Amino acid sequence: MPPRDRTGMVRLPGGTFRMGSDRHYAEEAPAHRVTIDGFWMDRTPVTNAQFRAFVWATGHVTVAERRPDPKDYPGALPHRLQAGSLVFKPPKCAVDLRDASSWWRLRFGAHWRRPLGPGSSIAGLDEHPVVHVAYADAEAYARWAGKDLPTEAEWEYAARGGLDGAEFAWGDTFVPAGQHMANTWQGLFPHQNLAEDGFTRTSPVTAFPSNGHGLFDMIGNVWEWTCDFYASKHAADATKACCIPVNPNGAREEDSIDPRNPRSKIPCKVVKGGSHLCAPNYCRRYRPAARHAQPVDTSMSHVGFRCIARDRS
Repeated sequence: MPPRDRTGMVRLPGGTFRMGSDRHYAEEAPAHRVTIDGFWMDRTPVTNAQFRAFVWATGHVTVAERRPDPKDYPGALPHRLQAGSLVFKPPKCAVDLRDASSWWRLRFGAHWRRPLGPGSSIAGLDEHPVVHVAYADAEAYARWAGKDLPTEAEWEYAARGGLDGAEFAWGDTFVPAGQHMANTWQGLFPHQNLAEDGFTRTSPVTAFPSNGHGLFDMIGNVWEWTCDFYASKHAADATKACCIPVNPNGAREEDSIDPRNPRSKIPCKVVKGGSHLCAPNYCRRYRPAARHAQPVDTSMSHVGFRCIARDRS
């Protein structure tokens, strides 16, 4: 059914497109055809102002604001079981790019209202995307708004803006005529941030041009949750047009494995779009086909979300 309130949403017609890529990271392959029914999507990621309205209306307490239950983390050191979230802290010099702990810090007291930890605030950031939201927080907001979270296929179809097969959401050139089309990282990640696009962290959700569907920030700024569980690769392309999957969902929960921590029992969902931390020398995931695994219990300073509403009942 259409959303109760279409304000701030765009309706996308259904269609068939080529999802994924055979030219970049292994988890994006194989490229394959997918058919999507029409749906509505938020024009922008959910902002701090919108999330505040949800919290005021419901009293929702985010995952980052709650002390973790020791039963969920057997063997964890007691002093680590405190409310908090992961905050990006750039090192002062070049580091091993294989070690993300060189730039991520678990900051106790960091959450959506305190994005850099105690003493920080979102004053003046009403139109920036809300961050430090775990999957359950995004799901709760969507339910309150009478909407849903998109599948990976729906999200990628929307991000492509009608440019099926294009490298980026706006075409095949990353910075056409020198114009930055999304909030990404310029310089050598993680220590050199040239901020040539005007931002060192998040940006207002309409700061960069919209794509062909009129959607903003489908690339860069913050990663966005989808409702699909993560698998390490896509299904093969259909051999016949009659077999192209329609409105596919992701992996089964029991098959979802965190590629960075295979022993973890915490399932991962797919996040899409890249963020302001994606750089040419690291994580070139500022493309519609790009995807990443995000544990459902983990919130970070570069992960947000947007909602959809489906036409079908």
